[in-house]
Amino acid sequence: MYLTIQETADYLSMSETRISALVLQGRIRAVHDGKQYLINQDQFTTHFEQVDKYRLMIQDYLNEPIPEDIDVKDED
Repeated sequence: MYLTIQETADYLSMSETRISALVLQGRIRAVHDGKQYLINQDQFTTHFEQVDKYRLMIQDYLNEPIPEDIDVKDED
C-alpha cells in the first residue's frame, strides 16, 4: 500500500517536513508520480520488526543474572 507524505507522517508520528527531508536524502524509498511522492508502507513493517527483535535481545541481555565469580571472595 502506498502512502502520501502526510499519511506517512501520521503513520510514523513524525512531521511532514521530516518525512520530506528523509525522502530527499534517500533514507525513505519513494516514487514520484509527477505531483507527489508515494511511499510504500511495507518498508516500515520490516524496520519495525527488526526494532522489536533487537529490543527483545537487549531485554534478554539485561535480564540475564550476573554470575558469581569464585575468585572474588574475600579470604582475610
